[in-house]
Amino acid sequence: MNTTEMQDEHLHLVTGRLAEASLRAVVEPLAQDLGFAYTIDVLPITVAALMTPAWIAKKMTVGSLATRLLLPGYCEGDVSPIAAVAPGLPIEFGPRDLRRLPEHFGQPRRPDDYGAYDIQILAEINHCPRLSLDQIVSIAQRYANDGANLIDLGCDPGGPWTGVGEAVRGLKDLGLRVSIDSLDPQEIAPAVAAGAELVLSVNSSNREAAIDWGCEVVAIPDDPRKLEGLDETVHFLAKNGVPLRIDPILEPIGFGFAESVGRYLEIRRRYPDAQMLMGIGNLTELTDVDSAGINTLLLGFCQELGIRSVLTTEVIPWAQSSVRECDLARRLVFHAITQGVLPKRLETELLLLRDAQVTEPTRAELDRLASKIRDHNFRLFVCEGEVHLIGRQLHLSGTDPFLVMQELLEVSPKQLDASHAFYLGYEMHKALTAATLGKQYEQDEPLDWGFLTKVETPHRL
Repeated sequence: MNTTEMQDEHLHLVTGRLAEASLRAVVEPLAQDLGFAYTIDVLPITVAALMTPAWIAKKMTVGSLATRLLLPGYCEGDVSPIAAVAPGLPIEFGPRDLRRLPEHFGQPRRPDDYGAYDIQILAEINHCPRLSLDQIVSIAQRYANDGANLIDLGCDPGGPWTGVGEAVRGLKDLGLRVSIDSLDPQEIAPAVAAGAELVLSVNSSNREAAIDWGCEVVAIPDDPRKLEGLDETVHFLAKNGVPLRIDPILEPIGFGFAESVGRYLEIRRRYPDAQMLMGIGNLTELTDVDSAGINTLLLGFCQELGIRSVLTTEVIPWAQSSVRECDLARRLVFHAITQGVLPKRLETELLLLRDAQVTEPTRAELDRLASKIRDHNFRLFVCEGEVHLIGRQLHLSGTDPFLVMQELLEVSPKQLDASHAFYLGYEMHKALTAATLGKQYEQDEPLDWGFLTKVETPHRL
């Protein structure tokens, strides 16, 4: 729904006491942006998720100006009791997460033109000679599904891989594009004959053979620390009509990383129009840190410098989603650089460890909630770094869910059967994780791990 469509609207939003402040904080700027009027009906219940349509119909007060009625996302059931007291008024359910209201009203989280990219991802399958064809195909399909443009078959030193042609043909039959990662002409020639379109890599040791391959190659220096031999290889390939990309070689931290980054700048200065490639695995695979941030940083460097292909892999455990991370990162940095905007509040799928925004109730609000609850259900919240368990005249909190559960068993042993205890334990573990990392916790909702988020079946209350 666009701004013009909203200008004549008067939304009547129903909520509970605990969510009132958060709802106002979201709706006020949204109403200004879209031009609609609104009223917020705060009903005499603390948690909006416990409302039913029949109960709402008895408690709400809808003014004559209202043109639409918006109910809490957790409210479920037949809305005919509400329709009976508000005849002709369109009724809808909002999102479960208040922060999604802008999207609910049609405001895109990202610009319409977001998502374009011009950096190719080469995803390397390491040690291919040690794998069966079925294993290679399985990994290749996963890489392709995650965004890889080319599947790079990594060879081992110590002798030509006799199965390279079969592997290339197997991937080509699936419609995948293939590159071969080897310096050995005895491996490269059959790979190219079977359909490999790019060779990684070429230097003085094999550049003469590259004339006969009839495909694009990646030129590398004989000695990366001095770029030794690179100019000669580039000039030789260009003279003989061999299409090429240049990779000065990225080095790991502590082994010349800073200087190697400088070499990419130097090569771009020497060859302003050349195609370039960066192998980013030397940083993601060889640094004790989750790979998403490193991948995004390196993709930003490549986008600014005009490096239009990257080589990555997924061997070490902390880098086992690198292909997907690179796919998301290349879209983010392309938009930021082509549109002249910061790469911020555009790609929440890359926010894996912490959330972009966290809201939580205050301790005083939770105390008031405990004093007003009349049913026997338990609610869980995160506040001030602790897990809070709220029930009828009950407010327990702490940083150790085991101790919170122990207190609960002492004060309310008859309310817990095995399944209920398991549910509370599971939810408290999620709440503790959220409190530890600074993530948003909503009872019975999955924690947001960006593109790694797993859908959960609701078991609320």
